[in-house]
Amino acid sequence: SGSAITAEIGSMKMREEVDALKVIGLNPIGVLVFPRLVALVIALPCLTIIANFAALGGGILAAWLYSDIPPAAFIDRLRVAIDLSTIFAGLIKAPFMAMIIGTIASVEGMKVGGSAESLGQHVTASVVKSIFVVIILDGLFAMFYAAIEF
Repeated sequence: SGSAITAEIGSMKMREEVDALKVIGLNPIGVLVFPRLVALVIALPCLTIIANFAALGGGILAAWLYSDIPPAAFIDRLRVAIDLSTIFAGLIKAPFMAMIIGTIASVEGMKVGGSAESLGQHVTASVVKSIFVVIILDGLFAMFYAAIEF
């Protein structure tokens, strides 16, 4: 998650490990940031798929227990209500969200000063900024999808 990335990079900055990477000739962005961004871009779509199946499983269970809708009927109605473009819309957004979260988290981690207080402030800032930008980006995706009738 973004907060973990900020905390990890920030604590490395506090302990001057980032400066040590520079001294030995390594680029901290290439060593610390890029691998985390790649991991997020790969992991978030996978987590999106898992979350979709978990939500559908919960929906099937709730419909069966509280409304006496059998799972087979739920799945039949689901096929009518949701098409593949709905699923792909979420999967297309996921890597973009991952890039935004990872970038904000990394930038905030690199801004950490030499104190634990600074680390806490930047982790909080990372979370707040990520939530805000993800909401804005989600709205932009919704407008884009509506414009292209996706």
